[in-house]
Amino acid sequence: MMVSTNKEAPATVLLISDNPAIAQLVRESLTVQKGIGFQVEWVRRLTEGLERLGKKGVGAVLLELSLPDSQGMEGFSKLFFAASDIPILILAEKANEALAVEALEHGAQDYLLVSHLDNYTLPRALRNSIERKAIEDALFLERERAVVTLNSIGDAVLSTDLSGCVTYLNVVAEAMTGWNRQEAMGRPLADILHIIDGATGNIARDPTAIALQQDRTWGLTENCVLVRRDGTELAIEDSTAPIHDRSGRILGAVLVFRDVSESRDVSRQIAYRAQHDVLTELPNRMMISDRITQAIALARRENRSLAVMFLDLDHFKYINDSLGHAIGDGLLQSVAKRLVASVRHSDTVSRQGGDEFVILLSEIAHLEDAAKSAEKLLLCLNSAHSVGGYELHSSGSIGISVFPGDGEDAELLVQHADLAMYHAKEEGRNKFQFFRPEMNLKVVERQRIESGLRQALQRNEFLLEYQPKVKLDSGEIIAAEALVRWQHPDRGLIYPSEFVPIAEECGLIVPIGRWVLGEACRQMGAWQQAGLPSLTISVNVSVIEFRDKDFIREVQAILAKTGVVANHIEFEVTERVLMKNAGTAAAVLQELKAMGIRLALDDFGTGYSSLSYLRLFPFDVLKIDRSFVRQIEDVTGDSPIVGAIIAIGKSLNFLIVAEGIETQAQNRYLQEHECAMGQGYLFSRPVPAERFAELLQSATPLRS
Repeated sequence: MMVSTNKEAPATVLLISDNPAIAQLVRESLTVQKGIGFQVEWVRRLTEGLERLGKKGVGAVLLELSLPDSQGMEGFSKLFFAASDIPILILAEKANEALAVEALEHGAQDYLLVSHLDNYTLPRALRNSIERKAIEDALFLERERAVVTLNSIGDAVLSTDLSGCVTYLNVVAEAMTGWNRQEAMGRPLADILHIIDGATGNIARDPTAIALQQDRTWGLTENCVLVRRDGTELAIEDSTAPIHDRSGRILGAVLVFRDVSESRDVSRQIAYRAQHDVLTELPNRMMISDRITQAIALARRENRSLAVMFLDLDHFKYINDSLGHAIGDGLLQSVAKRLVASVRHSDTVSRQGGDEFVILLSEIAHLEDAAKSAEKLLLCLNSAHSVGGYELHSSGSIGISVFPGDGEDAELLVQHADLAMYHAKEEGRNKFQFFRPEMNLKVVERQRIESGLRQALQRNEFLLEYQPKVKLDSGEIIAAEALVRWQHPDRGLIYPSEFVPIAEECGLIVPIGRWVLGEACRQMGAWQQAGLPSLTISVNVSVIEFRDKDFIREVQAILAKTGVVANHIEFEVTERVLMKNAGTAAAVLQELKAMGIRLALDDFGTGYSSLSYLRLFPFDVLKIDRSFVRQIEDVTGDSPIVGAIIAIGKSLNFLIVAEGIETQAQNRYLQEHECAMGQGYLFSRPVPAERFAELLQSATPLRS
């Protein structure tokens, strides 16, 4: 039977379960992941599942064995009969784990305990099962092709008498053994057919003797090799059967054998490709998992430790984006060679995919051993890589987990090393970090915040506070900065430093940013209707919003809906936003400027832009970062850096605004150096809209 293989990753996972809680858990576990491509379809009955399978397009099945219209193995058997070419994973409770094991023995790819499902375990199990099924299909197909090819050439046929002497060879047998028929006739089979075990080199058992003694067909064991007359070797497969006369008496035996060297090579190549990365030739994630599992078993028996490292290259995406994937691939190959050269022969370097590598240190005596290995790996990456005419500089971030303290299985050790790697990146990159249990807590907290953010907009949990911007010479409020807050139902008021970075990572900053702009415009309209003085409101724009293709269109729509005049809105943009893509940034800023929106360069001096670069951008305002304002000493009242920034801003015709003003000394210094505006706790903290309206109505200067 020929089985078609599908090289494309499956898009649909069919869940057959009558339990809504399990369905919810499966959906949450799969939809949290990025770039996996799983789409969950849920049916409650086996009949519905069979009907869906008939429509094709299902990449994997998750089956609960207890269903309204089927129970236990009966349901699994029907499903397996209908979809034997699709990987089936069993979802089981602890109490019926034995039934899940039975299903595994009858063709299921894997089983998972419902109590252990999470957004790491389930997607990983699905990926592994689908990959394993694809490999099995490929191996089967390749073997079928090899068999057809060899049969078309013809098999070697050799017969013996009862004493084991040769009585016949066909032409193919002559060619394979190196003996012609005349020379071979009457000789003992061992002289003509010298067969050894390919793994051990030992002489293989005589298949004809066994077939004659037991009066049944007998085949050679795997890895058998025929040593030809000239000493060369051929891998062979053999089938031997007794020959009977009409009365049923045994007359001798016939051997049918074939050269399977090519098919074994193909099988070895397929097995190799299934376990190795195509680009770097390193072991892949399947093989490193097996290696770690074996190393754990040995370490447990010998009461010793091992370490798993997760290495991710720093800023690799920039190389791919700027120089192309061919150069990026060349860098990965160079990195792979250096990593292999920097570890022991007993260790294993693998590529997980992309720019991620996992290294197994099969034995360590102390944590310092792993630390020294990590330092050596980081050092080997730092010298320039010569790729395609470019001299590329690379660094990496490494996370380390140690058995047995950080996990008892391969999956957990890799997961914990991965977590530690992200902490190394947060610490500044080109570093290594050992896993600590509290890192798990941070991940859980991050997931909780992300989950809450997804509901916060729907539940109207965000609010804005407004910090006045004043003229330093008079204390008059002439503008405000809108600052977002999250009023969490359980945790209270959460400030942006806690949730904005997460919102940027998961893409939620785009709808949050639109809400901020819309709410600020709505509030401005309300103040204007109440007869309050006109002012400018500034909002912060993140790099993710700036890159969004609908950013300009959404800004226009919000202004049109609220009726706010564009020149009453000011966007505060950091240097980091600009330098990510200067060309695109300049074009977007020019469009905003053409609309009439004011533009402010925020956190000036904390980035890495040059003065000549700033001339590309049409800014109206330059904001002095609070870190520089803080340097104005109360005693001397001096800060050369702040003075220089004010001078630079004035030379570029920017309106200068200082933020973070907290003392009279800072205020005096800024006034003396002709800084026009400021904001900070000296004047007012960020306040709710109602309180800000009171400040406007009072018309009292904010001086201290």
